[in-house]
Amino acid sequence: MSESKFFYPIIILVFSLAALVTSLFLYIYWYLEVSEGLRTVVRKFKLDQQQVLEPQTWIVVLVLSILVGFIIICIIIIFIYNQKNLQLYRMQHNFINNFTHELKTPVTSLKLYLETFLKHRLSREEQEKYIGYMLQDAARLSDNISRILNLAQIEGKSYKEDPVIIDLVEVTKQFLVNNRHLFQGSEIIAHNPSKKRVLYSIKLSLFEILLMNLLTNAIKYNKSHKPVVDITFAHEGRSLLIRFADNGIGIDNVDLKKIFKKFYQVGRSENMSAKGTGIGLYMADTIARMHNGRIRAESRGNGLGSVFTLKLPYISR
Repeated sequence: MSESKFFYPIIILVFSLAALVTSLFLYIYWYLEVSEGLRTVVRKFKLDQQQVLEPQTWIVVLVLSILVGFIIICIIIIFIYNQKNLQLYRMQHNFINNFTHELKTPVTSLKLYLETFLKHRLSREEQEKYIGYMLQDAARLSDNISRILNLAQIEGKSYKEDPVIIDLVEVTKQFLVNNRHLFQGSEIIAHNPSKKRVLYSIKLSLFEILLMNLLTNAIKYNKSHKPVVDITFAHEGRSLLIRFADNGIGIDNVDLKKIFKKFYQVGRSENMSAKGTGIGLYMADTIARMHNGRIRAESRGNGLGSVFTLKLPYISR
């Protein structure tokens, strides 16, 4: 939404409130003028004041002012609600465009490679190279579809899985081993300074989705020659902290509190080729809340990396 389109509703709101307040002022002014005129008539003709003038004049004015104030508050609430709906619509529109791109790109690429196989006689080496590209596109397509399906199940609370008590350090390390092909060219290290087992009750597949989204986000938005993510497990009072520190592009302060909203995407420079759907961090935070935890984001600014901290309630076992 452009600034001019956002500016018009504000102008309408200001003029509406000004008109309402002015109407209240003029009514009170007219009411007081009429009351004063009646008082003059009463004094001139020596009439009974109780029969001509109501003693509750100021009560009427007070009640009227309260009602107008209530109307003003309702107008402001409706305006804010409307603006939030417009913002959500804009984010959903961007999500649809970006997700369509995320689906169309690998499909187009697969079609191109298949046409190449059909039209040309390729050596075994070339075939293996193109098959590798196709497998990457298929994995990308499958990942995007899985994200949407997982989001629907998580939001609908239909993700059926029994929680298990398991060592989160070992789960994280095993996850990195099983998915090392997705993080090629990156350095991801998990540290557990205390050397103690970190047992916690989790829904395993959901926790792996959380890990995948946080790590993918750290690597995708990274312009370093070699993306690095340092995962550290630590205890703080009755809380377990899992920190994901990266050397990525960083996050502006204005975006830190917004990045976990559904469909929200941080504005990125034109030379950043990464495209996103705006649901990865939202899903991660939702999964954290399902485990009675929260995710906090920190950054010293653009180009200075980010730190995402998963905070879970924890009592040593």
